[in-house]
Formats: sequence, structure tokens, C-alpha cells
Amino acid sequence: MAQTTSHDLTGKLLIAMPGLQDTRFEGGLVYLCAHSDEGSMGLIINKVSAQISAKDVFEQLEITPSDTMDALDVCYGGPVEMARGFVLHSTDYTDGDASLPVDDTFSMTASKDILRDIAQGNGPMRRLLCLGYAGWSPGQLDAEIAQNSWLTCDADSRIVFDLSGDRKWAAALETLGVNAALLSAESGRA
Repeated sequence: MAQTTSHDLTGKLLIAMPGLQDTRFEGGLVYLCAHSDEGSMGLIINKVSAQISAKDVFEQLEITPSDTMDALDVCYGGPVEMARGFVLHSTDYTDGDASLPVDDTFSMTASKDILRDIAQGNGPMRRLLCLGYAGWSPGQLDAEIAQNSWLTCDADSRIVFDLSGDRKWAAALETLGVNAALLSAESGRA
């Protein structure tokens, strides 16, 4: 019997709890681009790469950024297809079929064209470049949420685009009234 999703979490943030067993997501904040009976897909938005810069990505793709291009961090988007780039961005930009409008605030595009446009100052006003993505098979994410591996909250564009990577996780928790310093990986029974 196929397990169905209890409710659509597309466009929400997933906050990794300290007890999450998968170390690739430790302290992670994931923007959920899709969540359905077919599975889920998201981008880790708070793990900025210290090894790969936007300049490295542009050189690899033979894109020459303009002198006026704004700084662009590269995030570890997740463990799946880590050589593939995804741009989570504001809805003021679209690249036709290569863009997935998630909601009224966020879109995701996975094309070389968006990177070329960003490099020339013609891309979306707000954006995050992620390498790789996080994926879950049907029912897997719902089971992990039921096991208290993740909390969910509404996606706030300020958290997603404006805060530094090391502030995003705690800021998302704060939207739920949770103090990150008080969380523990230990669980117990009353």
C-alpha cells in the first residue's frame, strides 16, 4: 500500500533536529521545492561551501562575470547530483521551462542560462546557488518528520536570502519560538 503525504510542504523550510542520524544534514536548513506522493526535493540553503566559489563555477562553465556582479555564495545543496547547479531565487526571473515556480515568492532554476544572466547582472534580484540537492522517496520525508528528525516552518525570504548561512538555522527555529541553544540530541520519555 502506497503511503501518501499528509499535507503538502512545498515551499516550506525543513529544520534538521539535533538527533537526525544523517550527518550530511546536521544543522541543515532545507528549502522544500517539491513534496508530493511521488517524493520530495529540496535544497540545503545554509551550508556555504568553503571550497567552491561562484568564480570557480563560472570558470568551469566558461562564463565570464561582469565587474559589477554582486557576490554569490555557493551552498552545498544536498548529497544528490552534487555536480549539478540549482538556483533558488525570487520570482522576478524566469527561464521558461527550466524554471520551477514554487510559490509567489520563490522559484528554482537549473540551467546554465540563469548563471550566465546572473554573471551579467540580468538575473534574479535575490538568489542562492546550490550544488546538489536533497531528495526523498515517496513517504520517506513524512516518516522522518513523524520521527521528529525535522521541524517545518514557513519560508521567510529574509532568512533564505539575507542572512548568512551560519544564522539561518537558528533564525528558522526562532520563527517557531524555539531557542536553538535549548535543543538537545537526547530524547526521553516522560
